Amino acid sequence: MDSLGSLNAFVRAAEARNFTVAGRQLGVSSSAIGKAVARMEERLGVRLLHRSTRSITLTAEGARFLERCRRIFAEIEAAELELSQTHETPRGTLRVALPLAGMLMMPTLVAFMRAYPEVTLDLDFSDRVVDVIEEGFDAVVRFADAGDTRLMSRALGMYRRRLVASPAYLAAKGVPQTPDDLKAHACLRHMFPTSRRFERWPLRGEHADIENELPKTVVASTLEPLIYMAEQGMGIAYLPDFAINRQLREGLLVPVLDDYTDRSGPLRVLWPSSRQLAPKLRAFVDFLAANLVPSVEGEAESGISPLAKVDLDRRG
Repeated sequence: MDSLGSLNAFVRAAEARNFTVAGRQLGVSSSAIGKAVARMEERLGVRLLHRSTRSITLTAEGARFLERCRRIFAEIEAAELELSQTHETPRGTLRVALPLAGMLMMPTLVAFMRAYPEVTLDLDFSDRVVDVIEEGFDAVVRFADAGDTRLMSRALGMYRRRLVASPAYLAAKGVPQTPDDLKAHACLRHMFPTSRRFERWPLRGEHADIENELPKTVVASTLEPLIYMAEQGMGIAYLPDFAINRQLREGLLVPVLDDYTDRSGPLRVLWPSSRQLAPKLRAFVDFLAANLVPSVEGEAESGISPLAKVDLDRRG
């Protein structure tokens, strides 16, 4: 058991790249973490971590050892869960980081709360990339591939951003036939609040350079006002399709210039690889995968447990 404790100290320190953070996670001092790792290095006869005054990094041997340790703890956690989850109800607080567009996921999140009333959601909406481990999140939802080798991930689905407008607006102002026509239209633009940069409208090929010539009729730091104004016939907006499925289905918004735009990507949920997949987190991941966006191609095979399809390749 003492060896397992040292292994755990090493894994936490290696993932956090910081003895203080690892100590905080385990409820001990940073010096206790450093001594545990040092004792293990002495016992193994190999250096696992490079130390400096500001940070620590893995040696080549340490990186290989970390992967082995992760598998050891994953097996232990799987064994514990196999015994406990047969009778344990998902409960407790689940801290989740979401992009600002995550406000558009609220119907799904509310449905999860109704399905699992003993789980308390602590939601953090931001346009910055959070450090899931150091900031203590249980999970994060991102519009991108996993870029952190310390995280495990599950693909929730694919989304596409589309230029859309109301039928009334297009009847009054005309339907743009080429991206150049957008210069004469009211453009409803999204600005990221942290960076103060405009979200690009990814027009293909030779039309990509007209981005700076597009009118900025309205600028908003969140997508909800742009959706509402587009519905009200105030102009053309660039929006993720999962956020406007109802409007598209009911004809309140219609796509334009689909042949000239191309931006799609994965929506993923990620969590620390060392974090036990507790019933509350398992329930949350499964619920998002089943309800947030259409099924990912190739993930609809019958007889496969949803979490057996967890993406473990941790690609960036």
